[in-house]
Amino acid sequence: MHAKFRYDTFGQWYKGNTHIHSNRSDGGMSPEKISTLYAGAGYRFLFHTDHWVASDSAKEPGGDAPVLWLDGMEIDGADQAGSPFHVVCLGRVPPMDRSMGLVPAMQIAREHGAMLILAHPLWCGNSLEDANRHGFDGVEVYNHVCHWINAKGEGAAYWQAMLLHNPGTRAFAADDAHLSDAHPGWNGGWIVVNAPTLQRDAILYAIRHGNFYSSMGPDFLSIEGNTTHVRIKTSPVVRAWLVGPAWLGRRFAMRDESLFTEAEFDIPADWASVHVEIEDARGRRAWTNPLLVR
Repeated sequence: MHAKFRYDTFGQWYKGNTHIHSNRSDGGMSPEKISTLYAGAGYRFLFHTDHWVASDSAKEPGGDAPVLWLDGMEIDGADQAGSPFHVVCLGRVPPMDRSMGLVPAMQIAREHGAMLILAHPLWCGNSLEDANRHGFDGVEVYNHVCHWINAKGEGAAYWQAMLLHNPGTRAFAADDAHLSDAHPGWNGGWIVVNAPTLQRDAILYAIRHGNFYSSMGPDFLSIEGNTTHVRIKTSPVVRAWLVGPAWLGRRFAMRDESLFTEAEFDIPADWASVHVEIEDARGRRAWTNPLLVR
């Protein structure tokens, strides 16, 4: 199957978060206070993802908010197999109610063009089979609040299992911020989108096509290449990996593990999926999406 290199990073970089809860559901702050807080940490866009609460950002007041708000919703429930799921829908969806059930709600969200992201699967106790059952567009490779609560914010193993079935599965790092006394954590996981402008359509297009990276700290400054080679420029890091299926991978690091800001890899032709991961001196990581679109 013909492949092409995914990334075009010649636009502008915009930091954002795809999993936020306000006082419209179980969060502790209003959207207005959240936008001010996040803008102060360099964020440019946020998604409304309150539990079972539909939003219409284009019609809501707050056009002068310091961040761009985009629509979404978090839904939850058990599927036909009895497995529990939390799913973040990115995009405008109609009003829905928990009583309709998880699977019908996912179908409605898809029909309205939303992306479906498997949220914090380790925290939910999902199996790797669960992760592949519903054709999710992406998975939270890191969820900051779930890590803060009980060290169950990791999703990399689920992502690897999903890539075996869909090599284009996107990875998301997210806060899942509630900004309450019980769950105060925020600004610990985010995505950085490359888009020509900070407008709803441009940001959504970039996310849908995977023209972003996810991070807990380090930055990709550029991601350039083709189907056989990738070159990255980053904030100072100590390790970089080209990650393939199963045991396959390649590592780049200085012998003394001193900091570097550039690396490059050849991309093997027989790897079904391949992405880059970097790690800074504090152990914080960042991930590209799968480099190739097939």
